[in-house]
Amino acid sequence: MNVNVSANRDDDVVIGVDFGTLSGRAVVVRAGDGAELASAVHTYEHGVVSTALPDSGTPLAPDTALQVPADYRAVLRQAVPKALAASGVPAERVIGIGTDFTACTVLPTTTDGTPLCELPEFTDRPHAYPKLWKHHAAQPEADDINALAERRGESWLARYGGKISAEWEFAKGLQVLREDQEVYDRTERWIEAADWIVWQLCGKETRNVCTAGYKGIHQDGAWPTREYLAALDPRFAGFAEEKIAHPLSQLGECAGRLTAQAAAWTGLPEGIAVAVGNVDAHVTAAAAQTVAPGRMLAVMGTSTCHVLNAETFAEVPGMCGAVRDGIAPGLWGYEAGQSGVGDIFGWFAEGFAPPEYVREADGLGISVHELLSRKAADQPVGGHGLIALDWHSGNRSVLVDHDLSGIIAGMTLATRPEEIYRALVEATAFGTRTILDAFSDSGVPVEDFTVAGGLKRNTFVLQIYADVLNRPLHIANSDQGPALGSAIHAAVAAGAHPDIHTAAAAMGGATRGAVLPDPQRAAAYDELYTIYTELHDHFGRGGSDALHRLRGIRNQSLTR
Repeated sequence: MNVNVSANRDDDVVIGVDFGTLSGRAVVVRAGDGAELASAVHTYEHGVVSTALPDSGTPLAPDTALQVPADYRAVLRQAVPKALAASGVPAERVIGIGTDFTACTVLPTTTDGTPLCELPEFTDRPHAYPKLWKHHAAQPEADDINALAERRGESWLARYGGKISAEWEFAKGLQVLREDQEVYDRTERWIEAADWIVWQLCGKETRNVCTAGYKGIHQDGAWPTREYLAALDPRFAGFAEEKIAHPLSQLGECAGRLTAQAAAWTGLPEGIAVAVGNVDAHVTAAAAQTVAPGRMLAVMGTSTCHVLNAETFAEVPGMCGAVRDGIAPGLWGYEAGQSGVGDIFGWFAEGFAPPEYVREADGLGISVHELLSRKAADQPVGGHGLIALDWHSGNRSVLVDHDLSGIIAGMTLATRPEEIYRALVEATAFGTRTILDAFSDSGVPVEDFTVAGGLKRNTFVLQIYADVLNRPLHIANSDQGPALGSAIHAAVAAGAHPDIHTAAAAMGGATRGAVLPDPQRAAAYDELYTIYTELHDHFGRGGSDALHRLRGIRNQSLTR
C-alpha cells in the first residue's frame, strides 16, 4: 500500500520518535515548516537494568546497563497515538515516521528480529538483553581490540581517534562471546536498536550508515577483516560477516512502509514511509540547523554528544568517529562525547545535598539542582579553590577510557556543597573545551557552537560553558531536538523535501548568540583550565594509573 504526499504540503504531517535512556517521546510535526503540533512521552517500565534482571532476579556484574525490548514497543503503542490524538490531526494526514535511538544500544536477535531475551530459554541470561549505550562492562574487550589493532596497524583505528570504545558493537559482542558463548552462538543478528525499531515498523531489516560507521567500525565499505577478528579470538572470526553485515542505507532514505501490525500499534496509516534509523545526537543536527560544515552541535543531557560536519577528513585524537555521510550526505561527520554530564550533576544533587538544602529547596518550591545553582551562580571564578575531573562515568573523548573515574581536588573543611556542584559543572565544560581543542589542533575548524538537549534550559550551566569556551552559544529552538530531527528525516523519506539540507533549513531552527561569554570570567577560566589539563593528563595519559588500580580493586571485591 502506498501513501503519497498531498498536493498541499502544508496539510502533511510526520511523526518523530526519540528513544532515550529512560523514556521515548513522540512528536507530531508539520512537514512544510517544522511546526510541532503535539507530543507525548512514555516512560520505560523497566528503565535501566543495572543490578538484577527484572523477572528472574539474576544478579548483574558491575558496570552493566541493560534494557527490555518490550519497553521500546510500548512507546509505539502509547506515545505515538497519544501525540497524534493531542495534535487533533487526522491520521490520514500522516505521511511518514522517523525514529532515533541512543547508541551504541545493541541487542542480539534471531533472523526474524526476535530479541533473544524474549525466548523462554534465555530470559534469565543477561547477555541476551539489549546492552544500553552506558554499558561499560566491556572495557577489557575494548582494550584488547585496541591493542591488537595498534599492533597490526589496522587502518580504521585512526578514524576513531586511535581507540574503539567499550560502548560500541564489537567490544560488547566480544564480551558476549567470552562470557556466554551459548547466547553468542544463538545470536543470528547483532543489531543496533536504532535499526531494530525500524525493523519492527516496516517488517524488514535495514542498517543505517550512521550507527554502522560510528559504532560498528564500518569504513570504506568494509568491516574489520575476518583475519583481524580471528586474531582476537578464533571463535570471533565470523562476527562481522555473519551477525552484522547487511547493505547500508543512507540517512533520509525510506527504509520501507509501515506494516499492518505497526499501524495497529501506532494508529497510523498502513503503508506510510518509515525513515532509515538514526542516532539521537546525529539526527538532532537537522533540527538545530547545524548540518553545514564547521557548526558543532552539543546535545547536552545525561551525557553529551558532540557532532560536527566537515568537507574533508582529518585524524582527530580521541574522537568517537569520522564517517562519510554519517550526519548528512556528502560530508564527513565527526563525533565526540562525554559519558557523564547531567548524570554527574544529578549524582551530586540527589545523593550529597545536605538535608537542610533539601528542606530549603522544598520551601522555595524549586529543585535541589536549582537551589545549588542559585547559591553557586554569584561565586567568583576560582573562588571555591576546586578542580574536578568529569569522569564519573568514564571518559569518552578524548581519552576513550571507561575505567577512569571522577576526581575533586582542592576540598577543605570550608568547602560548601554549592561549590562542589559548581566545580562539577565547570569540569564538564572543561571536558568540552578539551574536545574543541582536539578538533582545532587537528585542522578541523569549529566555527560556532550550538546546544540542544535537556540542559539547554539551564541558564547557570550555559553561562559557565560560554565563559569556559569563550564563545557565544547558539541554542536549538526545539525542546525535542532528536524527535524533531527524526521527523525531519521522515519528511525527506516521504518526499516532502528533496534532501536533509533543504528539510533542515525549512523545519529546523536555532537562536543565534543566545548566551554570550563574559570576557573577565573567560580570562579567569583560562588559568583553571590549565590546571584541569594538568590533572587530566596526569591521571588519564599515564602519569598515574591510580584510577585504574582503584577500579580493579573495586571490581574484584564485588565479584568475590
